[in-house]
Amino acid sequence: MDSQKFIEKCKELVAEYANEHLDRTDKDAKIDKEAVFVVWSTKVLQNNKALLSTVLFDGMYYELTFNGDKNEIYFDAYKKWENKCIEIK
Repeated sequence: MDSQKFIEKCKELVAEYANEHLDRTDKDAKIDKEAVFVVWSTKVLQNNKALLSTVLFDGMYYELTFNGDKNEIYFDAYKKWENKCIEIK
């Protein structure tokens, strides 16, 4: 799968997942794939990996990996709990 096709599929999958898992109080907040953005992506040989997020304020990010040998996409959804700076002395 070429990189652009992989990214488009990832955006579709993330939008679908996000809409299925919205908080009940946020049911009017449905998104489409244009509300999904790529944070980082790479392609190595026949494999792809991308980190994505959405414009929703839910703290979620997504890691999708395409296994070119098996023609499968692995989907991981994460919630960011904390972001802090640690000074190294």
